[in-house]
Amino acid sequence: MKKAILLTALLIIGVVYSCRETDLDQFNPNQLTPDSYFKNGTEVLSGVNSIYALLQGNGLVGREWFFLNHLRGDDFTSGGGQLETPRNQILNGVHDPANYVLNEVWNAAYRGIHRANSVIEAAAKLTDQNDVLAKRAVAEARFLRAFLYSELAVFWGGVPIYKAVASKPGDALARATEAEVIAFALEDLNAAEAALPASYTGNDLGRATKGAAQMLKARMQMFKGDYAAAKTELQKIVSSNLYKLAAKYNDNFQEEAEWNSESIFELGFSSVGDINWAGDGNDPAWGNQERMVRTQEYSVTGWRNLIPSQSLIDEFENPSKGDAKLDPRRGFSFWVIGDKFNAGKTELTDGLVQGNTTVIDGKTTKVSWAKYSAHYKMDPGGYNNLGINYRIMRYAEALLSLAECENETGNTAEAIRLMNQVRARPGVEMPAYPTTRFPCRNKDEVFIALVHEKRVELNGEEVRNRDLLRWRRQNKLAAAIQPKFSYTFENRHLLLPIPQSEIDNNDKMDQSNQNPGY
Repeated sequence: MKKAILLTALLIIGVVYSCRETDLDQFNPNQLTPDSYFKNGTEVLSGVNSIYALLQGNGLVGREWFFLNHLRGDDFTSGGGQLETPRNQILNGVHDPANYVLNEVWNAAYRGIHRANSVIEAAAKLTDQNDVLAKRAVAEARFLRAFLYSELAVFWGGVPIYKAVASKPGDALARATEAEVIAFALEDLNAAEAALPASYTGNDLGRATKGAAQMLKARMQMFKGDYAAAKTELQKIVSSNLYKLAAKYNDNFQEEAEWNSESIFELGFSSVGDINWAGDGNDPAWGNQERMVRTQEYSVTGWRNLIPSQSLIDEFENPSKGDAKLDPRRGFSFWVIGDKFNAGKTELTDGLVQGNTTVIDGKTTKVSWAKYSAHYKMDPGGYNNLGINYRIMRYAEALLSLAECENETGNTAEAIRLMNQVRARPGVEMPAYPTTRFPCRNKDEVFIALVHEKRVELNGEEVRNRDLLRWRRQNKLAAAIQPKFSYTFENRHLLLPIPQSEIDNNDKMDQSNQNPGY
């Protein structure tokens, strides 16, 4: 939905706050309520739009969600002293239950769940239970609720599961187990998959599809370690013939190729409006933004808060390490001093770039993120929030995840074929596996190649961190593929701490519900 999402329901659904709000006992008799507003499918769909709007906001995909994912993986490191303290704490593994970033993601996720619950309950009360649009809206709401619960499960493990609207303090719920959260998310996804369309056109582009539900199901099954179940979902995506690798690798991160053939779930942003930095999540206008802030946060000539890690730079195949070819995805993913930006009209000089240095091709220099950067077509200076859509799930991930599932279920030959399909993508065309460095002679060697391929293909996206967590939990991280963090990884780092505000305000939880080590 590239156009500004309808926000009518944001104000309507906001009447019924979650159990953590302080003013639950206040009610304006002149304000519309879900019961008085939702009368048909069009109005129910406007409620779903408010969930997408929240995803665009600062607490989720618009800012803190991608930060939280990136700070917990090893593709990123600090760009310099300008990185704010709460983010630096997570990056260095010293975060606590009061950390701002994790609190914002937690709170925004539950606001989204609350809105989804409001939509689902409102649709169940419609006079016309055969309203086609309302049924689709419910399927979208269930997908979005599942997405939020799946993120909560990956970050925090077990969390409270709200299946209905919480309208008073007494509706607070105790913490469920991680297995229960994942099971509930999968239940939602099964229902969504059955009811969602395969694709959309026009202004509906960006809404959840059947393929998005299948991809999210596969992610969660792999997180559980059920590779056979994940394989089934991924094969559905491949056999649908709806998706293919984009004509150019960078089509996945630039504005002109949005909604392309590789996109499975993509959140729309635009150049209209500005980032609403002021206020907090209690302000209904706080999340009303259409611009994507990542290009500013990581911008080569701007804030440059996070930069590519040395281990990521070193991961790419390079003749200097005995490989047959320099992987072009390195050049597509990073800006290096001497590159031309602004549609090739301006040279990137050291004086334009602040912050830390890294080593590339034996030279100490400044390397910055190019993915989702506006610099490929303009000189935005230090402050620019371009309307580049965010690709949350793409077909390359489906192919590589299917390769992992094939390898785990005994079909190494098919796993190699699928990896080579990604390596052969236009403009990349890397030599096929097996290679000298990745001989792929058995299951373990294929897995090592897969870990490499997923990292270089999906670098800087929100995949590596969850892969590392599940591989560690499943005892798959052999010495040869141990991630490099700026701190000593301990068991407590497998999960984030439950926000202290949740423990303090939820009467069904206490300190005994905190994750270990916090």
